Amino acid sequence: MAERRLGLMLALVALSAATGTESVIRTFTPFYFTVEPADTLAIRGSSVILNCSVFAEPGAKIEWRKDGTFLNLVSDERRQMLPEGSLLIQSVVHSKHHKPDEGFYQCVATIDSLGTIVSRTAKMTVAGLPRFNGQPVATSVHQGDTTLLGCEVNADLVPFVRWEHNRQLVALEGRFLKLPSGALEISNASDSDAGPYRCSVETAGSSKTSDEVELTVLPEMGAERKLKFLQQPVPISKVSGQTVILPCVVSGHPTPTIHWTRSEETISERSQRITLVGDGSLQITDVTEEDAGIYECLAENGNETLQAQAELNVQVPPRFLKRPVNIYAHESMDIVFECEVTGAPMPTVKWIKNGDMVIPSDYFKIVNEQNLQVLGLVKSDEGLYQCVAENDVGNERASAQLIILEHDVPIPTFPPTSLTSATADHLAAATAGLLPSAPRDAVALLVSTRFIKLTWRPPAEPNGEILAYSVYYAKDGANRERVENTSRPGDLEVTIGELMPDVKYVFRVVAHNKHGAGESSAPFKVATQPEVQVPGPAQNLVAQANSPTSITVTWQEPHSDNGPIANYKLYYMENGAGSEQDVDVGSLSYTMNGLKKFTEYSFRVVAYNKHGPGVSTEEVVATTYSGVPSASPQNVTLEVRNSKSIVVHWQPPPPGTHNGVITGYNIRYKKGGRRGETDTTGGNQLSQIIDGLERNTEYSFRVSAITVNGTGPSSDWVSAETFESDLDESRVPDKPSSLHVRPLINGIVVSWTPPENQNIVVRGYAIGYGIGSPHAETTRVDYKQRYYTIENLEPNSHYVITLKAYNKIGEGIPLYESTATRPLTVPDPSPMLPPVGVQATVLTHDTIRVTWADSSLPKNQKITDARFYTIHWKTNYPANTKYKTADTTTLSYIVSGLKPNTLYEFSVRVTKGRRLSTWSMTAHGTTFETVPTSPPKDLTVVSKEGKPRTIIVNWQPPSEANGKITGYIIYYSTDINAETHDWVVEPVVGDRLTHQIQDLTLDTAYYFKIQARNSKGMGPLSEFVQFRTPKAPGSSGKIGKNPPVMDSPSGTRHSISGHNSPHGSPTSGLDSSTMLIIIISVGVFTIIMVVIIALICTRRTNYQQKKKRAACKSANGSHKYKGNSKDVKPPDLWIHHERLELKPIDKSPDPNPVMTDTPIPRNSQDITPVENSMDKDHHQRRNSYLGRELEDGMSTLSGRRGLRPKMMMPFDAQPPQPVISAHPIHSLDNPHHHHLCDGPSSPTRSYLHHQINSRPLGPSVSPVDRANSTESVRNTPNSDMSPAPSSQTHPSENVETDVPVVSYLPGSQEEESNRSVPTAHVRPSHPLKSFAVIAIPPASSSYEAASSATPLLSQPGTNPQVHSVKTASIGTLGRSRSPVAVTVPSAPDVAESTKMLEDSDSNYGPDELTEEMAHLKGLMKDLNVITTA
Repeated sequence: MAERRLGLMLALVALSAATGTESVIRTFTPFYFTVEPADTLAIRGSSVILNCSVFAEPGAKIEWRKDGTFLNLVSDERRQMLPEGSLLIQSVVHSKHHKPDEGFYQCVATIDSLGTIVSRTAKMTVAGLPRFNGQPVATSVHQGDTTLLGCEVNADLVPFVRWEHNRQLVALEGRFLKLPSGALEISNASDSDAGPYRCSVETAGSSKTSDEVELTVLPEMGAERKLKFLQQPVPISKVSGQTVILPCVVSGHPTPTIHWTRSEETISERSQRITLVGDGSLQITDVTEEDAGIYECLAENGNETLQAQAELNVQVPPRFLKRPVNIYAHESMDIVFECEVTGAPMPTVKWIKNGDMVIPSDYFKIVNEQNLQVLGLVKSDEGLYQCVAENDVGNERASAQLIILEHDVPIPTFPPTSLTSATADHLAAATAGLLPSAPRDAVALLVSTRFIKLTWRPPAEPNGEILAYSVYYAKDGANRERVENTSRPGDLEVTIGELMPDVKYVFRVVAHNKHGAGESSAPFKVATQPEVQVPGPAQNLVAQANSPTSITVTWQEPHSDNGPIANYKLYYMENGAGSEQDVDVGSLSYTMNGLKKFTEYSFRVVAYNKHGPGVSTEEVVATTYSGVPSASPQNVTLEVRNSKSIVVHWQPPPPGTHNGVITGYNIRYKKGGRRGETDTTGGNQLSQIIDGLERNTEYSFRVSAITVNGTGPSSDWVSAETFESDLDESRVPDKPSSLHVRPLINGIVVSWTPPENQNIVVRGYAIGYGIGSPHAETTRVDYKQRYYTIENLEPNSHYVITLKAYNKIGEGIPLYESTATRPLTVPDPSPMLPPVGVQATVLTHDTIRVTWADSSLPKNQKITDARFYTIHWKTNYPANTKYKTADTTTLSYIVSGLKPNTLYEFSVRVTKGRRLSTWSMTAHGTTFETVPTSPPKDLTVVSKEGKPRTIIVNWQPPSEANGKITGYIIYYSTDINAETHDWVVEPVVGDRLTHQIQDLTLDTAYYFKIQARNSKGMGPLSEFVQFRTPKAPGSSGKIGKNPPVMDSPSGTRHSISGHNSPHGSPTSGLDSSTMLIIIISVGVFTIIMVVIIALICTRRTNYQQKKKRAACKSANGSHKYKGNSKDVKPPDLWIHHERLELKPIDKSPDPNPVMTDTPIPRNSQDITPVENSMDKDHHQRRNSYLGRELEDGMSTLSGRRGLRPKMMMPFDAQPPQPVISAHPIHSLDNPHHHHLCDGPSSPTRSYLHHQINSRPLGPSVSPVDRANSTESVRNTPNSDMSPAPSSQTHPSENVETDVPVVSYLPGSQEEESNRSVPTAHVRPSHPLKSFAVIAIPPASSSYEAASSATPLLSQPGTNPQVHSVKTASIGTLGRSRSPVAVTVPSAPDVAESTKMLEDSDSNYGPDELTEEMAHLKGLMKDLNVITTA
């Protein structure tokens, strides 16, 4: 109740919030019953109170009605109303002919300004004075048996019955049970139970006691006594929630065991609700609808069986599924009060308005049997409406209020669920403003007998947008208007339907704008057309059954026949058939013959005149009489229970053959050729126990169905034999004593002998069989059978057979046997030859076409028979992969759904009928690669210990690489919202899983993400990871105390202090103006110094270059290259060679040899790749991260070595044409090579000194390994600047003998097994003097190892080899290219290297070194000018 009050209060709050006119709109008044009267059993002469209480504001007037008439309580001395509204009845009067207090009571509450509500109907029953309809009878009982003492009273007095033994009250528990009839059941009687018994009925103020009877307890002599029912279960109805006892009291010896079944399912005491009480009665507490059904009691004692059944019917009081809700409405609107109820039986629904029954009419209609529709509201319709639901066991009601507002008051906007669609537009709230004028020129556009179509013009003064129009109409002279609204704004016509013919209606039109409804148009009258041509509906149509196969239909002429009736057409249909038939009739009645028995038919009549068919009547329904069943019961089976009883089971006749309600079944049984006997059961019973049969005797049974009209045909005779003796069926049978099998070609004959223990019931044998397992197939045979032939087996196959005896308890222990069926006399034909020439052709990354030839086919390989081919395939990774198979009838098959970059093996075999070949030779195919379909996993960022500006990025390969990973791209940025192309990019060559990034800004949040690539392209980007670099040591103590934190994307952190630089680094704590002055000063000073140094170096370089060019030209003028007929070679440009450094991957002096130190952040001009015009815009966007300007290089060699700007070579780039050309370098035996300049000032010697490697080089370098080992960015460790040695005595040996050679191999070459890091060499064949490294003469002197130098891999051996340089290119970003392969030449021994270093120290002076450095600077600037152009 509190919830209901809360709901009403919330409704009031919502109402006041939805409308700003609380003073205008009346609110719904809380008005309901808190307590309603309940059904009461009163005692004659006693007092009774019928409770009633109302919640109302203001207070309500309460009255009482009895049997529909108000009670006058003012002058009534026995009946009075208590202050809260309850009715007190004193000294209830009740006699045989005068019952003034018994009846139906209702509490009526009224509020004058609101309305009236009526409570539920309470039934008061008066029990009357106690009296007995019959006295108990003295009886005797044997010890241990059950007896019953009757006490016959009226059903309403049973609750007041008490039993006494020796004048002491009997406790009704354990062995004592009071049955629903009032009788006392005593089970397991003992001597203490003997003595006098009497029953008494005690009511308020009076009691009555029965005669006293004696119960005698006899000793048990052990003699057999026939079972008999002392009390059978009887049909009973109960209301849900009550407790029911189904009695089943049986006496006999041996003591019987009682079981209960429901719908042939045994009832066990599964829950606390269902229990066995007394000797075997069934008690169900809190019954529900699911408990309803037919219950059967079975009593067995081994000698005989008794059974009885009864139906339990559970009734459910009405319950509301949907209650009506309060409604606001305007006059002329249509509304619907919705009400949905349920119950058993299904309740009927009535409506009450202000305490009076609503009578259906043209304006009050019951819709869908439960909802109330009110059409064309008028002010008097306002009030309280109640939905009343009633059935046999109760009644409930729910109320709702209707408030009719003035037309200028908008309807509140909380859910108007009960308004019809025709009035939905009234929900729009109106605002203050000018209303539209009246619509103009409203006329009837189309007039028919049942509808009128109206049209009009918009108002002259709409005063805003017209939202809708409302058309009000009513019968001429009636005061109840209805309304129909336009469906869309702008509609200027509407069709009014459901009108009556030849009736005059009054119409008017009103326009609505956002301020509300405007003026109404002048009313005008339109009359519908009369039905002047065709006849109206026939009157008083009645259908009445005459017999099981005929129905007579009668009717009267239409009221408006519009001329002579030519004939009538009678339409009829069997309900559920779906097809209507008709017959022409010339009179006012017709008898339909040949109909189905006990079948429902529907009829309607249409009258015809000369103009055609008239209006059809409403359908009427009639059902033919029942007849005898036309078919016998189905599935009659017999179950031998013991030596004296057989249970007969059956199913009802097929649907459609019952011809009425089955009231029972006749069971006829006989022994041998005798006449036999008959037993009858109820109509709902589908089994019957036949007792008193002879032992070891065969009986035949048949069953027929019964209706009220007679007995139908009988089923066929079925026979069964009673047992010779009563065997034990409390356990499963033993295993059969023997089992023998005899194989055939397509079958096995199984024979057996029964179990040795003949005292256990065997109802049959279960035979299981199958190839290798006896559980494939199972069949059952009768218990008399001793052999069985299993048929339809495969020849020459090994079968396992099992045999088990079974009974009602279950199957016994199995007996096993095995045998093989005989082979066919004609041997199988020779096997098929396997397919040959199996080939696997790779089509895509996930499909491979497999083709083959069949040697057993003719040369044209045309298949003309029913052979088919089976292909199976698998991959060896993982090792436990299973074969997949597919069948085809052609000589090829496309296998799809394969994994990319995976090796598969395929084989084929052919099958023709029962012949099949072995598998063919395998063919192999590796699917193509495709781009990775998943990002790298487990991306983590950690700070490098001791280097707060350097971080280490780690990750794991993608789970779906779809090929060999050739590299990764790391994206990082300080702005997570920046476009992807604006993030700084770090390429990582190869399949390394870690990378170093250095020179980050301290105390700055960076965001990282990564993508993998293979030869087919880039995969998807991973989720970003946030990392904040440590704070500066001066700002927050030591770095180690505040380690950096890597945040997930959801935990983004931001810089706290200072303004961020372009790369996200915060400014220092200095004043911004001071900081600006310092930065400008340092910048100006640096620029001046760079300009001065550049001028000095340029002058020296130009002078030295002129001298060297003159010397080289004089030495080269008369020489040709061996094997080359051209004098002029294309330029060999090594672009940005001072930025290219190749490192080994197998070992590095760095503590993290696999990491790459990369100075960041960089600006967008770090590297300018070569690109064509088509890709220019695209690459400029992609390359915005690539580093510093080329002109920012260091001005000295030592400066370059200290901080060398690294070159990023995106390995997916491929230029439209080569940029770097490297040509073959021939053997040093060729004397034409002596022209190369190798004097003391050669710059190459100084460069070579820092590239010496004392470790041997692997034997070969694969293209992919070389690409993998080439790090995109790495700092070169500093080394001492020792002058390079020069040899004047062996000029022919100081030419390019051991010069490293760059060799870019095509991507299609086979990968080699060993990895090595290449060095690069480009032969100087152009006056620009590309950076060629002069070979070291193979002298016996050795170099001194350079400290901290980056080692290079070298090839073992000292013999010089001939190397060739093939065309190579460094392409643009975004273009696919094959991995770069570099051929690395041999390097000198350690001893030779040491000597060379010593010679270098002794031959170079400081001035020469400075001169060589200046010369290198000049070469670099020349190359920069060319590459920039």
